[in-house]
Amino acid sequence: MLTLTPDPVRPQTYMSRTHAFWRSSIGSKTLMAITGVLLFLFVVAHLVGNLQIFAGPEKLNGYAKMLADLGPLLWVARLSLLAIFVLHVATAIRLSRANKKARPVPYAREETIQATFASRSMLLSGLSLLAFVVYHLMHFTFGAVHGDDYVLKQGGGGHDVYAMVVASFSQAPIAFAYIAFQVLLFFHLSHGLQSFAQTIGVNHARYTPKIKSLSFLLAALVAGGNILLALAPMLGLVKAVA
Repeated sequence: MLTLTPDPVRPQTYMSRTHAFWRSSIGSKTLMAITGVLLFLFVVAHLVGNLQIFAGPEKLNGYAKMLADLGPLLWVARLSLLAIFVLHVATAIRLSRANKKARPVPYAREETIQATFASRSMLLSGLSLLAFVVYHLMHFTFGAVHGDDYVLKQGGGGHDVYAMVVASFSQAPIAFAYIAFQVLLFFHLSHGLQSFAQTIGVNHARYTPKIKSLSFLLAALVAGGNILLALAPMLGLVKAVA
């Protein structure tokens, strides 16, 4: 009687092929696309939540309390997002090194390369944004920087996010530092969204200009929304509650 026994080599071969795929150029670009989309969705959701500042302190602080009430789940989400961000940047570094190895000799004339500033600076802007995320967490989440603005609600009851945002962004150096990073975010998103479209195969002379315009529009809306938040106290759009 013929007995079928599992092939011990097959699982190892499957794992090797999977690892080889993710280490390949196509696999790395796919990973970049997936992590990039997840981060983009988070940035949009984060902006929508923060825009509630224009509805007043109760609305924004209520939103912050809802997140805080998630307890451990909030930290799972934060650590997952940070891991996705690190994976996104690490994959970008790997792709950059692979591209340099593929062409160790630079082009004779740099102007012959049809690349925008955004595409040439993707790695640098990504690393800068990672540094900004750390700074942002130290600022608004932990109060490790600009600690004087990290205030509690009167009578207790948790962190007064509205008061902290107004106090922090009423200071020009802090506001303009955030704005500078939002400019980097605009360039990074505008090119990243175009790269995502190419990765999933949407690359056609008819659609590419439209995708480029849409990418610029989405990036401008996200970065512009964050810039508006940073300027709101100095423009008098939001004010401290007496």
